[in-house]
Formats: sequence, structure tokens, C-alpha cells
Amino acid sequence: MTEQPDRRLLLVHAHPDDESINNGATMARYAAEGARVTLVTCTLGELGEVIPPGLRHLTGAALGEHRRGELTAALRELGVEDFRLLGGVGRYQDSGMMGLPENDDPACFWQADVDQAAALLTEVILEVRPQVLVTYDDNGGYGHPDHIQAHRVATRAVDLAAEAGLRIEKVYWNRVPRTVGEQAFSRLRTDLPGLPFTKAGVLDDVPGVVDDERITTEIDGTAYAAAKSAAMTAHATQIDVSGAYFALSNELAQPLFTTEYYELARGERGSMRETDLFAGIEDAS
Repeated sequence: MTEQPDRRLLLVHAHPDDESINNGATMARYAAEGARVTLVTCTLGELGEVIPPGLRHLTGAALGEHRRGELTAALRELGVEDFRLLGGVGRYQDSGMMGLPENDDPACFWQADVDQAAALLTEVILEVRPQVLVTYDDNGGYGHPDHIQAHRVATRAVDLAAEAGLRIEKVYWNRVPRTVGEQAFSRLRTDLPGLPFTKAGVLDDVPGVVDDERITTEIDGTAYAAAKSAAMTAHATQIDVSGAYFALSNELAQPLFTTEYYELARGERGSMRETDLFAGIEDAS
């Protein structure tokens, strides 16, 4: 392993399991290469739908605590040791899907004051001093209130950190190129008879899908496919993994991507199509 102690990567996610689905291979790769990888998770996902029948008694705070354990296990598979809950355990609760009554709960993340939540994240930024931050786009990838709020909080925290004298060099959004997604779902439909899932999902249900020209960066994580799969499997209440595919509570199969894609939202692009989140950052090599 080549040590890269000056590389510091911060990821901001809404719920336990988001990190493994979106960035599991990326996190495992950079952790294995010696970079400092830090995850901040904004809620414990207390309103998630539970897949295994034997765990469906878990709801609310009990489910959140269980998912906290799943997150710990998943990050162990990825080799990531530094992870935080924004503001501490229970500070912000899951808001549920957009349009549900839970969106109006004063304790939910969707109702959080953005500046106050961003100040908490800024404390982590000033401690860790990352050069690179990864989060969602302004629609949260697919419109979930907590994902949208994570984007808002992360974006505001980047500005607050800059005001405090720390500039994050690059900010990325999680993405999936449309052609890559189409090809993956074509393979999935062929492989479906051998899978335990009801039927294939559709590309429109995958968060962060954009036209290929918007992709600035791809991280080849094929060497860490097993780590990503194991991390996703650790989130057993939320994810059912079968080989190169997985399903959520809707039982619709999706591809498990081991090359992960990003759009550079802030910062200088290192090349026409980057293969390193730290490309162009001189003091992070």
C-alpha cells in the first residue's frame, strides 16, 4: 500500500447505507491507499422500510440504533475508521419520503435550520481539513428530503469553512452516466432469471443519472468490488445483495456499480475525464 497521508476525503450522506451504495468502492480504494476517509451521516434512517421479516419489529429509535450498528459493520468492510453522526446520535431524525406527514416533524432533518446544521458540519471540516468533499446534487439525487438537505448543509458548510480560512479544493456530486446505466440494466434483464428478485428495476429509479457529458470523474473500484458488496450486505435491513445486483425493499433489482462516477461541482478539473478525486491538487499526492 502506498501511503497518502496528505489526502483527506470527506463524504456527507443522509442515511446509513447511502455511503455503501453510492461510494463504497471509492471509499474502500482511498482507505486502502492510505488516504484519510471521513464519513458524516446526517440521520440514522429511523423511517427506513425493513426487508427481513425477522427484523420488521424494529421501528423508530430502535431501528435507528440497529442501523447504526449496520453502518459500523459496513465501514469496517470498507476499511473506514472515521465516521460521525451530524451533531451526535439522534440530533436529526429521518424525514421520510417527500410529501409524507413526517416531513413536518420539528425533529426531522428536513426541518433543520441549514445554518445551524452546517455549523456542526463545519466543525468536522475544520478538524479533518479535507481537500475533497462528496455529496449529492441539489435534488439529492432523486428528491428525498434528507438527501436534498444534506446537499444544502454540505454546500453551506463549504462556504462557512472558507470564511474560517479553510478552502475545500474540490466538491463532487454522486452521478451515474446514462449510457453506463442503460448497459447495466440491459445485462440485468438478461441475468434476471437467476436472481432472487421480483423483477428488474428501471434506470429512472437510480439516483443521480445524468447525460454522459456531465461526468467529470470515474473511480475504478473493481479491485474493491467484494468490499463494496460486503458493506452493502451489512446494511441487511435495507439492502438485499445477490452477486452483481441488489434490491431495496421494493424487490426491484438494480446493478451494483463498482466503477463509481462523479460530477465536479466546485474546483479545478484535473483532466478531461479524471480518474482520481484528488487530480490537480498538488499537496495531496
